[in-house]
Order: sequence, then C-alpha cells, then structure tokens
Amino acid sequence: METIQIVLDRKLLKATDQAARRTKRNRSAFVREALRQYLRRLEVRMLEERDREGYSRQKQTPEEFLPWEAEAAPAE
Repeated sequence: METIQIVLDRKLLKATDQAARRTKRNRSAFVREALRQYLRRLEVRMLEERDREGYSRQKQTPEEFLPWEAEAAPAE
C-alpha cells in the first residue's frame, strides 16, 4: 500500500465519512472501494464504446441475425 494525499471539499469529506461509518469501514477503505468500483465502471464503458465503434464500422446484414431470432422468439 502507498500513502497518498488528496484534497476534498468539506461537503464531500463529510459525506465520505458518513458513508464510511454506515458501511462500517474506515475512510481509506471506503475510498479504495469507491475508486475500484469507479475504475471497473470506466473500463466497462470503454469496452462498450469500443464495441459500439467496431459495430458501427461494419455493415450488418439481416441474415446474420437469423440464427438468433429462433433463440429470441417466445416458446409456443
């Protein structure tokens, strides 16, 4: 672990401390988990954007969806 210094405004610090107490963590543990979660969401968004860009560059044909239509169709 490394020790760092960050600057938070009073309102954010107070909200952080309150949330840390509610979740029974210390401030450092709470901030570490918040950063991990944010970084995971950021990674997912980046991957989704990459996929969106890739699909927008490839022309799609109706035929490529045919195999999936049977899977998506409701069972009779």
